[in-house]
Amino acid sequence: MSAQPLKPSQSPAGHRRASGVLRIDRSSAPPVAEDAVAREQTAAAQQPGHGAAVAVRAHIELMLTPRTATALLSCPNSEQGATAFMASIGARGGRVIESEQHLNVETGYLFQRLHADISQVAGGAPQVEGLLADVSRRYGMTLTVQRTERRKRVGIMVSKYDHCLYDLLLRHRAGELDCDIPVIISNHPDASRVARQFGIDFEVIGKTAANKREAEDQECALLLDQGVDLVVMARYMQVLSDNFVSRWERRVINIHHSFLPAFIGAKPYHQAHQRGVKLIGATAHYATANLDEGPIIEQDVARCSHKDSAEDLVRKGRDLEKQVLARAVRWHLDNRVIIHGNKTVVFD
Repeated sequence: MSAQPLKPSQSPAGHRRASGVLRIDRSSAPPVAEDAVAREQTAAAQQPGHGAAVAVRAHIELMLTPRTATALLSCPNSEQGATAFMASIGARGGRVIESEQHLNVETGYLFQRLHADISQVAGGAPQVEGLLADVSRRYGMTLTVQRTERRKRVGIMVSKYDHCLYDLLLRHRAGELDCDIPVIISNHPDASRVARQFGIDFEVIGKTAANKREAEDQECALLLDQGVDLVVMARYMQVLSDNFVSRWERRVINIHHSFLPAFIGAKPYHQAHQRGVKLIGATAHYATANLDEGPIIEQDVARCSHKDSAEDLVRKGRDLEKQVLARAVRWHLDNRVIIHGNKTVVFD
């Protein structure tokens, strides 16, 4: 049973509801003042497309269900917070199932993912949340909590190309994607037959330059009404506005038909063929206000040669797009992605 939505007028400060998932942002005790943080901010500011330093802080993101807890930590080089959390839940009957970490030796930043079974913890999820809130206060970290009692819900957006759509739906049917898919949105009717085949609601919302804002308002209203937590652009051939992506910040995954940065505009595979490329690729990334510049989740490439026709490149490219998008969606659903500045750390 899903948690009931909070009405905006009743939402306490620091709480945001995103389509059925209760998000709680907690401020920590004193801010962390570390040279590593300053180095990370400087490095982020020097990345292309960033005119100012990106505020990067020690942070914990906690995803809670009635039976599991997943914590994603990013902080200056210190394992104390993660160790304290593991010790706390272990002492109360919890069991850590997975623990992975990565240290960026250039910046001194530590990234860690902890996944635990909390079904035997007295007090359940609220108790675990309290434990991690205490850890975050002790170590000067900010804490974001997501609480849900149901599987994540994914809304798929598609235009005329249906290969990524088919692949996601087949993987979902096979149990590879732990989510529900309540709706498919398109700006063309072509993929309606696919939706009927899988028994999923299909909505056509036409979009032109003249009605783009109105169309996006309809899309957002539909996604919210369906309780969608993640939006997947499965070859949706429309540029989302800044307003749309800000509403779904860090919750829109796009598949780009090239190994970014690469050929832009119409017929990218034909451009690649004309240039005699030896590699083609695909890129899955989070959509942001900067077109095709969001944090990259996954990429892959395939070799090609003078023997390949433009149609061969299209075929190989579509295979890559399906695989890359499916991996990115699965990792997001499994809470395996930490977004840090304009980069990601993926514990696959």
